This record gives sequence, C-alpha cells and structure tokens, in this order.
Amino acid sequence: MEIKIAQPSGFCFGVKRSIDMVEKAVKDGKKNIQIFGPIVHNPQQIKVLEEKGIKMVNSIDEIQPGTLFIRAHGISPQVYEELKKKNVEIIDATCPFVNVEQNYAKKLYEEGYQVIIIGEKNHPEALGAQGYAPGSLIIGSVEEAKNLKEVPKIGAVVQTTLEPEEVAKIVAELFHKAKEVRVYNTICQSTKMRQPAAKQLAQEVDLMIVVGGKNSGNTRRLAEVSSRIKTTYHIETAAELKKEWFKGVKKVGISAGASTPDFIINEVVEAIKKIDKEMSKEKSKKKK
Repeated sequence: MEIKIAQPSGFCFGVKRSIDMVEKAVKDGKKNIQIFGPIVHNPQQIKVLEEKGIKMVNSIDEIQPGTLFIRAHGISPQVYEELKKKNVEIIDATCPFVNVEQNYAKKLYEEGYQVIIIGEKNHPEALGAQGYAPGSLIIGSVEEAKNLKEVPKIGAVVQTTLEPEEVAKIVAELFHKAKEVRVYNTICQSTKMRQPAAKQLAQEVDLMIVVGGKNSGNTRRLAEVSSRIKTTYHIETAAELKKEWFKGVKKVGISAGASTPDFIINEVVEAIKKIDKEMSKEKSKKKK
C-alpha cells in the first residue's frame, strides 16, 4: 500500500511559533506557566505540555501568580485588560496572521463600517476579533448573511482557517446588504495551501485519512473538503484506525490539521504500514 502525505501537513507557522514560545519559557525556568485556554486545538499536544507542568486555565478566576500565555487564537482587548489585573507575566503567543485580522476589524470599526466577522460563532479566534469591533457580528453561512439587515456600509474580515470557496459565497451575499462593502481576506497562507493540497491528494488516492483534533476547525474543514471527493476518515490518533477501512486500498492519502504535531502524523503512518503488513500476511495464508 502506498502512503502519500499532503504538503503542507501538521503545524502551521502560527502554531509552531506559539509552541516554541512555551517551550522556551520552560527552558528559561519561568515559574508556574499557564495558558489561557488550550494553546492549540489538539488534545495530544496539550497533554505533552501538561506533562511538562504547564497548566491550561479556562477562566480568569483560575489564574495564579506566575507566567500566562495568550493562546495562538488570540483574545479580545477587553479580556486582555482583565488579565493585566492579575499578578502574572503575560506573554502574547497570538498568531501574527490573527493579529492582522484583529487590526483590520478595529480599522473597519473606527471607519464607521458595520463589521462582519466571517467565522465560527463559538471559535475563540472569531470571538477575540469581535472584541476589536464593538457591535460586530459573526456569521458563518450564506443563510446568516441573507438574514443580515441592510446598512450603508459593511466591512468584513475572515477567520484565518476558513475554506476560501465558502467564504466567497458569503461575501457575494454581503453585496445585497450594503451599497459599500469592503472585505479584507484574512485567510492565512497555510490554509490557502493546505485545503487545495488535500483536495488534489484526494483525487490521487483510494482513501483519505485526516489527522487532527476533533475540536480543530481547520482539521474538520480538511476532512470536509476531502470527503467531497473520496472516502475520508477524521482521526486524532493512530489508535482510531480500523483495518477494514483499507480493504482493497492501494493508495492512501494523509492530510493533517495546522495544530497536529509531527509525532502524531508519524504514528499514523507507522500504524498504516503495520495494517498493510498484516493484510498482506492474511492474503498469503489464504492463497496457501
């Protein structure tokens, strides 16, 4: 069985940067390192960090004196002000591409636009960006765009990990809601490369395995775009692989979300190789 891995796969620039910043803090001997919310949407990577004594805190009340990291997804300025009241050293690990989205949201608000954040309503990145533009709305579908009230001018930014084709459909609907529409395409380069790569690979193989956190929006979207083309399974770890998936499969493709560490991808590859060997042995026995 041939195994092909989509490129890019695994950590994007923003995620790698944030993890590297936390690892450096550990090496530098920073005390009581905490991260405000999961630094990335990958349970296995979170576990690795927790094993090093790093704590995930999900509310301001949980924060203890020490060092506090802002997650790669960013936070609102209102939350940042609250964090500054705590007795902690704050290290901002927000992805620079998310910073761009936040700054454009603020710019549009200050210029009098009704700000629309095209994204997932409960995603921390979208919620953080919303804080930079009071009164802004988060929408994630064409139907939600259709339900918007007409206003003189709309300004939109985009969650960095959304599928460009789906965003284009939403943007098209915004033109019916205002005479002036300004859109900043804040989808990051990694997303622009990753999703087409997964689509292309899905056309070349018999089966697709998408690896990454079930709570990772960008990984779910990789699975969605891939499943439109080929049978696709979204897994977090190699333990979820099932032998029956690979019956009759000659080529298997692997794509991985932006928050999926390399060691998880490697474990999946090795597990598929093991399944392939087992199936080959079974075929040989049947022939005998």
